[in-house]
Amino acid sequence: MSISGIISAIIVGAIIGGLGRLLLPGRQPIGIVLTVLIGIVAALIGTAIAQKTGVATTRGIDWIEVVLQVGLAVIGVAAVAAWRRNRGRTR
Repeated sequence: MSISGIISAIIVGAIIGGLGRLLLPGRQPIGIVLTVLIGIVAALIGTAIAQKTGVATTRGIDWIEVVLQVGLAVIGVAAVAAWRRNRGRTR
């Protein structure tokens, strides 16, 4: 992967993770780096699911793919936030 590919993944991850965090109500006890990592993973998995289910790739924005990615980011942020909250209670 080239440097531009890595930078693109970070930017897309930040956007997807940020949208996922915005759509989730309440406060999430996770930092920006973890949000970006969740966004990157959600973007990769969402793209893979879109390709496997036959969502057509278009020249513009693939809205179905974006919805999948943001939905996965919401799930990821919620899961990590719950894990972090529970981890803090056991100490």
